[in-house]
Amino acid sequence: QAQLTESGGGSVQAGGSLRLSCAASGVPRRSACMGWFRQAPGKEREGVAGLSEDGSMAYADSVKGRFTISRDNAKNILYLQMNNLKPEDSAVYYCGAIPFLSWGEECVMVNGGRWTVNPDMDHWGNGTLVTVSS
Repeated sequence: QAQLTESGGGSVQAGGSLRLSCAASGVPRRSACMGWFRQAPGKEREGVAGLSEDGSMAYADSVKGRFTISRDNAKNILYLQMNNLKPEDSAVYYCGAIPFLSWGEECVMVNGGRWTVNPDMDHWGNGTLVTVSS
């Protein structure tokens, strides 16, 4: 049974840093695609960063240069290092995984001229809350 568990959220002041972790169990250590998403109150969930098995990455324009996605395959943990946090980064952050991509399916892709992560994850965590105060 697949399970993703996020941790590392909290409250910080603008300019601060947090590192989110997503511990995965019941999914392959080298899942084809993993990603971080966030949802702020009253807004739709949006992709923040994605990482494919071959190392391809995608970041939302709003976090480029500030956030870094990485994974430890040995421990089966996905990370999101968040630096220079802004109040608009406040949201519940979720991790997702696609263990195996279907034929023609991609982990990271160009959509509307921008790189983005596949939103159709097979497995989701319950989320961790990040609050950034000004």
